[in-house]
Amino acid sequence: MFNKSIPRIVVSGLRGGSGKTVLSLSIVSLLRKKGIKVIPFKKGPDYIDAGWLAKASGAPCYNLDLFMMTPEQAFESFLTHSINSDAAVIEGNRGLYDGMDHKGTYSTAELAKLLKAPVVIIIDCTKATNTIAAMVLGCQKMDPQVPIGGVVLNRIATDRQESVIRKAIHERCNIPVLGAIPRLKKDPFPERHMGLTPFQEHKGIEEAITAVEGIGQQYLDMDAILNAANGAASLHAGALHAATPDAAPRRPVVRIGVIRDSAFQFYYQENFEELEKRGAELIEVSPLKEKNLPDIDALYIGGGFPETHAIALAENVCFRDSLYNAVHDGLPVYAECGGLMYLGRKLVLEGRTYPMVGALPISFGLEKKPHAHGYTIVEVDRANPFFPPGTTLRGHEFHYSKVLEIEEDGTFFAFHMKRGRGIVDNRDGICYKNVLAAYTHLHAIGSPEWADGMIRCALENKTGTKHRGTE
Repeated sequence: MFNKSIPRIVVSGLRGGSGKTVLSLSIVSLLRKKGIKVIPFKKGPDYIDAGWLAKASGAPCYNLDLFMMTPEQAFESFLTHSINSDAAVIEGNRGLYDGMDHKGTYSTAELAKLLKAPVVIIIDCTKATNTIAAMVLGCQKMDPQVPIGGVVLNRIATDRQESVIRKAIHERCNIPVLGAIPRLKKDPFPERHMGLTPFQEHKGIEEAITAVEGIGQQYLDMDAILNAANGAASLHAGALHAATPDAAPRRPVVRIGVIRDSAFQFYYQENFEELEKRGAELIEVSPLKEKNLPDIDALYIGGGFPETHAIALAENVCFRDSLYNAVHDGLPVYAECGGLMYLGRKLVLEGRTYPMVGALPISFGLEKKPHAHGYTIVEVDRANPFFPPGTTLRGHEFHYSKVLEIEEDGTFFAFHMKRGRGIVDNRDGICYKNVLAAYTHLHAIGSPEWADGMIRCALENKTGTKHRGTE
């Protein structure tokens, strides 16, 4: 029987925008400053917060999601990635009990129960006093199995307000107040339409991290927070095999290119690790800076913000031509969201047209509101380079872009959308030769078929074996 005590907390709130990310960043950066090896996790399908958590902690951030993963997969991923840490901090998403339905399915609360992790709730106290205790009490009563370990008060206006709330929580809820943050004059993390600005595009990364450290030093009781983390119950693996530190990746057998820079930054750390475990050497390449693709066996293009880099992407004609020619020569390419847009013919922004790679007969524009937002379920219903027909995959989509024009022109769709919007007509996963591009983002822990398909396609390309793609 596996039995391990890992100090850990879940940072949650009563809603989105309540201050979870600033609190999580404060905690992980201060733990790091104390010499504590902390591993951060982000609950839910999120790249931007995860990027900031990795930057603040100096360690990779991993995602845990009970929709895209089974509970067993999420539990084992947590154990595997945190087993050699001194502490783990899991940032929740939305409100503590918010999920896919009125029962809170797949919520932060359900993850906290799975991991037996004490929850620290940060609460916006704007224009309220005793009612804050009522909200905390409601969270305690909603599901007594959720281990609520303390509260951090946020946007406090006066000393008197803080005093009243502290007394109310002490008397009514019998849990500690772990800190009180005043209403800040300046937010160290400006937001954009998908939340925080990605750290790759933030002009003052170190200044922002220093700012949240200062917030934590001044307003958080870190000793009490550590006490809450140390009070987490031991984890028992039960039927799961005992998690052990990852063995060294296999000796590389294929070279997989990853387009990764400030334009394409939405990747799960686990996706990289799962490719490496299967024998991939990952080669980073930037279409903003480089002129040609390197010598690779397959290419992975994640999501990001190609629209904010449209001029630079369009002007690098040499790289666009290099990728276009590689696609027509049969290079296996897997692309998600922003990568899908980049493979298209053009991107239209505010009346201006920017040529993209042109490998797919699609043109894209942007809307002011999300065109699709949420979890997806896709069924693979047509032969394609990466997935066997009949496979069901769970992922997510979140984009402001939409299709302006699309032609058949030798392409087909491999995915039927059982949940979500996809590219057009309830279809996703457009294929051409050995390219598969989709709006759906996949997580390699919940969809191991993705990493298997990437490695298989790369090997077939390397060895000259017959591809499954269209000719």
